[in-house]
Amino acid sequence: MDHIKLSPLITEQQISDRILELGKEITEKYGNKDIVCVCILNGSFMFFSDLIRNMDCDFTCDFLGLSSYSGTQSSGEVKVTLDLSQSIQNKHVILVEDIIDTGTTIEAVYQMLKTRNPESITTVTLLHKPEAQKNDFKPDYVGFAIGNEFVVGYGLDYNQQFRTLPYIAQVQNLN
Repeated sequence: MDHIKLSPLITEQQISDRILELGKEITEKYGNKDIVCVCILNGSFMFFSDLIRNMDCDFTCDFLGLSSYSGTQSSGEVKVTLDLSQSIQNKHVILVEDIIDTGTTIEAVYQMLKTRNPESITTVTLLHKPEAQKNDFKPDYVGFAIGNEFVVGYGLDYNQQFRTLPYIAQVQNLN
């Protein structure tokens, strides 16, 4: 990993401040409704953890394991590696994603969960790459819109590396 250079893009403080805002906005919208917060694994776990700690309402948590990346590129195929452990029928689902770039994964998950008859599905993403998106899916809540650079940190990885960075960094020099 010596050949990889990282350039900080979003600081730990910026992330913390934005997650506090998102938690308040979601709390105001959902207050005392029947909520299931769903974390899309693996990259979202840090964002998910901080987000739910900033939500002042009752909810249950569940996890959805997906695979759609190989190295720095989306494979275009979404595979479920871990399914939900509870029913979401008639519940308000808060679907938490780390990053939306092509939009393929979030749209596939949204459509899959819709077939399970939830009351509603709200999507929350830490990062959104509008320039890279290949469909019309619009997330309900976005932490930060970024360019089409490849990023790591705060749960996001490059070949399972750099997840533990407390900030978001742009990856350079991958050759």
